Amino acid sequence: MIKFIEEPTRIKAAGNKPKVIEEFIGRVNSKTEAISIAHMRSPGGWIEPGQTPEFDEYTVVLKGSLRVKTKSEAFEVKAGQAIIVSKGEWVQYSSPHPDGADYVAVCLPAFALTTVHRDE
Repeated sequence: MIKFIEEPTRIKAAGNKPKVIEEFIGRVNSKTEAISIAHMRSPGGWIEPGQTPEFDEYTVVLKGSLRVKTKSEAFEVKAGQAIIVSKGEWVQYSSPHPDGADYVAVCLPAFALTTVHRDE
């Protein structure tokens, strides 16, 4: 079976500032539960609550820089770099630099509000 995706669906993001999430493949846009693929654009100074998701997340930064913090370390993921966060790992994403971040996130299985387990 082939499923052509004509355009993404814009999804509301968590965090202190507006972030653009365009889901191409996932539970919302393509009704796909196995994987989600989304293009993200976060402004400078954006930060989201920490989370302990039930999915693996693969992130490739296209422009700018994304800060990825775990309980034991923090990474500055710059354009042309990537990071993998395994399910069950507490993580917090932010884009503290003025230019923000433009990146692609892939979640296996697909992202869901019921499985992301964000901090209160």
